[in-house]
Amino acid sequence: MHAVAVTTVALAAFIGLVAFFWPFVVAPGHFGSAYAPPLIFGVLLLLVLAVVFAQIADGGIDAKALAMLGVLSAVNAALRPLGAGTAGIETVFFVLVLAGRVFGPGFGFTLGCTSLFASALLTGGVGPWMPYQMFGCAFVGMLAGLLPRARGKAEILLLAGYGSVSGYLFGFLLNLSFWPFSTDPGSSIAYLPGLPFTEQWHRYLAFDVATSLGWDTGRAVTNFVAILLAGPAALTTFRRAARRANFTGPVRFTAPAARPEPPSASGTP
Repeated sequence: MHAVAVTTVALAAFIGLVAFFWPFVVAPGHFGSAYAPPLIFGVLLLLVLAVVFAQIADGGIDAKALAMLGVLSAVNAALRPLGAGTAGIETVFFVLVLAGRVFGPGFGFTLGCTSLFASALLTGGVGPWMPYQMFGCAFVGMLAGLLPRARGKAEILLLAGYGSVSGYLFGFLLNLSFWPFSTDPGSSIAYLPGLPFTEQWHRYLAFDVATSLGWDTGRAVTNFVAILLAGPAALTTFRRAARRANFTGPVRFTAPAARPEPPSASGTP
C-alpha cells in the first residue's frame, strides 16, 4: 500500500477501536449513551468510504483489484446466509482470512467492510450494529495480511490458528457494541460509568464469557476446519489470480521504437 492508503487505513482502524472501547475511556456525563450510537454509526460509515476511495486514488486498488473485490464481496454475501450464525457457525471468515493473506492488509480491510455491507443489503440486516460488524470483519481481513511469512503446511496451520483466534476476536469486539445498553445496571456484569478500569474490564470479561463464549467457539471451530479443508486450493487460486492480474506491477509508459526507413526506389539509402 502507498502512504495515503496506509494512513487512511490506520486512521480508520484507530477510530474503529475507539468506537468499540469507548466505555473504558469516556468519563460519565460527558458523552451520553443517547448520542454515542448514532454518532459512531455515521463516523464509521464515512471512514469505510474514505478507506475505499483512498485505496483507489492511491493505486492500491486498480480496476482489476476492484473487480476481484466485487467478486469476493458477492461470494461472501452469498455464503453468509448458509451459516446464518446458527450455533456460532459463520461461513464468511475463512474467505476474509485467505484473501487478506494473499492480497494484503489494505485489501483485507476493504473486503471485510464491503462483504458485510453487501450481506446486510442482501439479507435485510441493516441497523445500528452494521458498522460494528463491518469493522470487526475489516480487522479480521487486515490482520490476516499482517501475519508472518510461511509456506506449505506451516502456512495453512498458521492461517487455521489465526482463523480460530479471529472467531473469538470478532465476538469480543461485537459484544462491546451493545454491552453498555443491554444489561440491567444492577447486574454484576453490567457496564457502570465511572468505575475504575480494572473493575470495568473484569465486568466485561465476565459478560463476554457468560453471553457468547459458546457462540464464539462455534465460529472459531468453523474457521479452523474451513481453512484446513479449503485453504490450500483457495490460496493457490487467489495467488494465480493475483499473478495474472499483476496487482502490484508498476505501470510504465515508454516511447515506441523508431521504425527503419524503407529503401529508396534506386536501391540506395
